[in-house]
Amino acid sequence: MQSVLRQLRSLISFKGSARILHLTTGAFFISFVVWFNFAPFSKAIGADLHLSKAQLTTLTLCNLALTVPARILIGALLDRVGPRRLYSGLLIASAIPNTIFAMAHSYGTLVFSRLALGIVGAGFVVGIRMIAEWFPKEKFGLVEGIYGGWGNFGAAAAAMALPVIATAIASGPGAWRWGIGMSGLAAAVYGLVFLLTTQDTPDGVTYARPQKAAALAVSSGGAVWLLAALQVPVAGVLGLVAWRIHRVGIIGTTGLSAVGIGLVALATWLVSNVLRVNRPVLQGQPVEQSFPFAPVALLSLAYGVTFGAELAVIALLPTFFAETFGLKIAAAGLAGSAFAFTNLVSRPGVGIASDYAKSRKSVVVKCLLGTAVCFGMLNLLSNRWPLVLGIAAMGLTSLFVQGGNGAIFAMVPQIHRPSTGQISGLAGSYGNIGGIIFSSVLFFFHDDAHLLFTVIAVSALVVGLLCAYLLPSTRRAAASEPGTISAVPAPALVAGN
Repeated sequence: MQSVLRQLRSLISFKGSARILHLTTGAFFISFVVWFNFAPFSKAIGADLHLSKAQLTTLTLCNLALTVPARILIGALLDRVGPRRLYSGLLIASAIPNTIFAMAHSYGTLVFSRLALGIVGAGFVVGIRMIAEWFPKEKFGLVEGIYGGWGNFGAAAAAMALPVIATAIASGPGAWRWGIGMSGLAAAVYGLVFLLTTQDTPDGVTYARPQKAAALAVSSGGAVWLLAALQVPVAGVLGLVAWRIHRVGIIGTTGLSAVGIGLVALATWLVSNVLRVNRPVLQGQPVEQSFPFAPVALLSLAYGVTFGAELAVIALLPTFFAETFGLKIAAAGLAGSAFAFTNLVSRPGVGIASDYAKSRKSVVVKCLLGTAVCFGMLNLLSNRWPLVLGIAAMGLTSLFVQGGNGAIFAMVPQIHRPSTGQISGLAGSYGNIGGIIFSSVLFFFHDDAHLLFTVIAVSALVVGLLCAYLLPSTRRAAASEPGTISAVPAPALVAGN
């Protein structure tokens, strides 16, 4: 306990690595405020522009869609150019589609600006690599938990603060434009601050770059084909979003066919990159570097469940609480923010537990199984429950969901340091893939929140059992080389062991 307190005290200062942690967490916080500035104004936007429920749900999916390929591409770019310039550029650039969204008067403009704005969600990957450069692996659980937890709190901050800011500046049906517009301005300003006040690595440390950045280089034939298979859902969920946009009349049949052709080309390009980069492995040639691929695949699936559930539920909760308990928009936003609010303690707390556990794997598995149990409980939630009990149930669920996020990314940066951006990008993209799939349940089954809770519970149970049996165990205190995971091989999934 004293060791934990000493670590926390050292992070309170604004010096050295702690300073980078605070500045990078601030960047992630702002990016989440912008990324989720739509949710608290969903009903207001719908009323102002006369949108249907289906149209609003489609906007939620658009918010997540391009983050999927963006996280993979940004992850590859990150390993080449470094996090400082990349994070700054993302924040500054996000102000453009954000302003267009705030000024939109047509549904088509809302859709396309929201699609573009989803790219800011890729900033999460950049910060993972930045933090990993400044801290030893023994502290990854705590520092990545602080980064992820306090950064994710931006979603709750958006729900709580933006409606207040909007109504303080203007009144009437168009007040939402001010709340959204101001968040974009804040992102642009912070992006400039981040550029001027940070650096990629500590003084005297060289920024490690992978030998190949077009795709992740693995070290066995089985891992190559599994990595190629993991690229396909990237295009698949974008096709689902395109079909949803078609259903609400933004693109016609011809446009949908054109998008489909483009997505086939995207999937082909992603898979061909994997095969091209790993051609020597497929030809049986030895590789210079190797690392276990099991954590990459399984942690990507796990993050698809945990962060995917968080994305779907955050967007759902304000409306769910309003309809279930008869709350007004502001009160429903505050009640729904309970899910994201616990990020402040859940991700750092579980991160610390992961740092001190005998095996980080066990923490991931417990969080997934706890998520399954809690969403099973939420399936019973109704207006017969006291509101306080409903909020408490959401808070408990969020502890396991967000704790799972923290436990997963306590492991991700240890897999292979030079390729952290690519690995984080793949795992992070699966978080959005999960979010899109879970959110689609609401569309296909007429906004049945209870069915969504059941689907998430079953998914968490299945992936939790897969991780329990197949995810390599990691030793807390040692690794075979800096930044590389030490693993006990898992059957059929480990590359290079």
